[in-house]
Amino acid sequence: MEYLIFAIAGYLLGSVSSAVLVSRAMHLPDPRSEGSGNPGATNVLRLGNKVGAGLTLAGDILKGVLPVLVARWLSEDPLTVALAGASAFVGHLFPLFFGFKGGKGVATALGVFAAVSLPVAGGLALTWIVTALVFRYSSLAALISAVSAPIWSWWLLADLVYTGLAIVLGLILILRHWGNIQRLSSGTESKIGQ
Repeated sequence: MEYLIFAIAGYLLGSVSSAVLVSRAMHLPDPRSEGSGNPGATNVLRLGNKVGAGLTLAGDILKGVLPVLVARWLSEDPLTVALAGASAFVGHLFPLFFGFKGGKGVATALGVFAAVSLPVAGGLALTWIVTALVFRYSSLAALISAVSAPIWSWWLLADLVYTGLAIVLGLILILRHWGNIQRLSSGTESKIGQ
């Protein structure tokens, strides 16, 4: 029963779309129908608002952090914690409150790992930043971070549950970026700042 409660709570919290709420509050275009069509911080930035992008990023990270922290506070079972985080991530991808049209999950996944382990989240953030600085593609940085997540998790935690969580979230992130992968392959993907 504990697993189900934390999974539902995580999913509902993850279903709150930071990008849509921030865009509405700041009178910006709906990120689901403008720019890339992705309700995430990168698209809010693409639509021309740095403050809105920052607020969206913070909200998306927080959606990953909160359910994991609550689960860790109320339960010592790593599976309960992992389910809470994974459910928040799925809620972000398929939000109940926003027609199941969500973002790609990069910031929410980072929030999940920030609450699981700050060193793992730091490794993922470092991977993203270095890749983004070198190649100038947000999507490529997200993909390389997704691939590195199980490595960081196993190296720093050596826990099967959290490494399994990293594998699952990493695979889903790769699938959510399939269009980006195709554009990267064809040389048509937009670089950061374009």
